[in-house]
Amino acid sequence: MALSLLIAWLLIAVFAGLSLIHVYWLFGGRVGQLAAIPELDGKPIFEPSAVATLVVAIGLALCAVVIAGTAGVLALPLSQTVLAWLTRALAVVFLLRAIGDFRLVGFFKRIRDTRFARLDTAVYSPLCLALAIGAAIVGFAGYG
Repeated sequence: MALSLLIAWLLIAVFAGLSLIHVYWLFGGRVGQLAAIPELDGKPIFEPSAVATLVVAIGLALCAVVIAGTAGVLALPLSQTVLAWLTRALAVVFLLRAIGDFRLVGFFKRIRDTRFARLDTAVYSPLCLALAIGAAIVGFAGYG
C-alpha cells in the first residue's frame, strides 16, 4: 500500500501543477501556451477561450482531489467505492488521450512534423500514459 500512496502523491502534484499552469495561462501568461495547442500548417487549430482554460484548470484540480480522496489523503463526502471508480475512470480517460485521435494527438497521430506533435510524442502522450497507469494503480489499491 505504501507504493500506491507514493504514486497518489505524485499524481496529486502533477495534476495540481498542470492546473496551476492553466491558471497562469488564464491570467495572461504566455510561456508554453502555443506549444500546448495542436497545429496544422503552422497555425493552431483552435484558440482556447478564458472559460475553456478555466474549465480545464478546474478539471485538473478535481483530478488531484479525486486521487487524494481515493488514497485517503483528503476526506471527501463520497464513498471509497465511488472514489475508486472515479479514479479508474480517470485512468481510462488519460489512456484514451495517450492513444489519441489518430490525427493530431496521441501516440498514433498521423501529423508528426509540428512543434506540438513533437512535444506530444516526447512529453504529453507519455505523461498521459503515466497518469493513466498511476490512476489505475491508485484506483485498484484497495484503500478504505
